[in-house]
Amino acid sequence: MTPLIHGFADALTPVNLFFAFLGCLLGTLVGVLPGLGPTSGIAMLLPLTLILDPAPAIIMLCGIYYGAMYGGSTTAILVNIPGEVASVPTAMDGYALARQGRAGPALAIAAISSFVAGTLSLIGLTFFAPTFAGWALRFGPPEYVALMCLALSVVVNLTGRSFVKGLISALLGFLVAMVGMDPITGVSRFTFGQVDLMSGIDFISVVIGLFAVAEILSNVENPTVKVYGKKLTGLMPTWADIRETLPAMLRSTVIGFFLGLLPGCSPAVTAFVAYDAEKRLAKKPEEFGQGSLSGVAAPEGANNATTSGGFVPLFSFGIPSGPALAVLLGGFMMYGLQPGPTLFEKNADLVWAIIASMYIGNVILVVLNLPLVGIWARLVRVPYPLLAPVVLVCSFIGAYSVREKLLDVWIALFFGLLGWWMRKIDMPAAPLILTTVLAGMLETSLKQTLSMGEGSLTILLQRPISLSLLLLALGLTSLSLYGRFRNSGRGGPPAITEDG
Repeated sequence: MTPLIHGFADALTPVNLFFAFLGCLLGTLVGVLPGLGPTSGIAMLLPLTLILDPAPAIIMLCGIYYGAMYGGSTTAILVNIPGEVASVPTAMDGYALARQGRAGPALAIAAISSFVAGTLSLIGLTFFAPTFAGWALRFGPPEYVALMCLALSVVVNLTGRSFVKGLISALLGFLVAMVGMDPITGVSRFTFGQVDLMSGIDFISVVIGLFAVAEILSNVENPTVKVYGKKLTGLMPTWADIRETLPAMLRSTVIGFFLGLLPGCSPAVTAFVAYDAEKRLAKKPEEFGQGSLSGVAAPEGANNATTSGGFVPLFSFGIPSGPALAVLLGGFMMYGLQPGPTLFEKNADLVWAIIASMYIGNVILVVLNLPLVGIWARLVRVPYPLLAPVVLVCSFIGAYSVREKLLDVWIALFFGLLGWWMRKIDMPAAPLILTTVLAGMLETSLKQTLSMGEGSLTILLQRPISLSLLLLALGLTSLSLYGRFRNSGRGGPPAITEDG
C-alpha cells in the first residue's frame, strides 16, 4: 500500500491533476465522436506530449484511453450511433430507453457502471498484476481459437426472431473480414483490384453504416419528428434502478477484467460477452433489446474493466492487449521507459503515479459525465429533420478520419444501405458486427494452431485450457439453442433484435 500512497501524492500535484483532467475531457470528446476511438485520439496527441515530462504526458494519454470508453456510450444511447464498436451492445437497449424517454437514466447508469467497473478492476491491477499477467501468458494460439469459439457462442442469442437470418448475418461478417490481405501469407482476397482494399474494411465504417446511416434512412422512409417527443422527466436513475443493475455491473467487471488480460481480446469482444451473460442470467431476458438498464450496465462495465485489465500485461510484460495500448507503449518508449518485469523496479514512482491517476481519472470522469446527463438527454427532443443531417455529417467525418480514405465513406454508405435493407427484412446487424470483430483473430490463431499441430486440430483437445473453453462454448451454445427452440415450440416470445 505504501507505494500506492506515494503514487497518490505524485498524482495529486497540480500539474499531474490538470493533465489527468485534460486527458479525461479529451477522451470523452473522442469517444462521443463516431469513428474517433482511443487509438486515433492517442496517436494524434502523442507528438504533442513530447514537450511534457513523462509523468503528466503518460497520465494524459491514459486519461484519453479510458475517457474514450466512457464517451462512446453517449451517442449510442441518444441516436443509436456507437462511438466505438464496444458500444454496439449498449445501443441495443440504450437507444430503446431513449425512445421511451429514459435517456437520462440510461446515460447515468452507463457512467456509474463504468466508474464501478473501472475502480474495481484498478484494484485488481494494483494488487494482482504479476499473478494475473502470468496466467494470461499461458494462452497460445490453440487457447485463442477456443476463446474465439466461446465468444462466437454469443451469436445464438443475437440472431433475432429468425435463427436462419441471424446466421446469414454472422456469415456476412466473416465475409467482410475476409476482404484484404491474408494475415499469414499476405495474399490479397476480394480486393477486386482496389489497392485501398488491401488493408481490409475498417469495422468503424461498418458500424457507422449499419447503425447511423441505416437509422437515418429508416427515419426518412418512416418520418420521425423526434426521437422522443414528450416532456422529459426522471433524468437520473432511482435507487431501485441502481440496485437492479448493480449485479450486472459486478459480473461484467469480472468478465471484462479477466478477458482484458489477454492480448487481442478487445473491449468490443468483452462487451458482447458480458451482454450475453447478463441476458442468460436475467429473470426477464425478453426485456433485453426492448430497453433494459442491465443491458446498458453490462457492456459499459465490461469495456471499462477491459481497459484497466489491459494495463496488467502492458506493465508487467510489455505486451499491449490492443491497438490503443500498442500506441501507448510507443509513448512509454519515447521517454526511454521499457514496460516489463523491471518497470516496477526501475521506475516505481512513475508507475504508481500512473496507477493512482487512474483512480483519480475514474472519479473525474463520473463527475464530468453525471452533470451532463440532463444536457445530453435533451438532445433526443431536438427535431429529427435538424438532428439527422448533423448526425450524418459527423458519421461520414468519423468514417473518413480513421484512415483518411474516401473509400471508407463509401463503405459506410454501402453498409448503411445494407443495414436499411436488413431492417426491412428483420435481419439483425449485431451478429455481423461481432463476427467481423472476431474473424481476424480467429483466422490467425487457427492457422497458427494448424501449424503447431502439423495440420491437425487435435491439439485443441490436448491442452487443458483450450479443451475447457471449447466444452464451455459447446455447452453454452447447446443451452441457447435448446432454450430458443423450446420457447419457439411453446409459442413463447421471439428472440429480440438490436433495433427493438
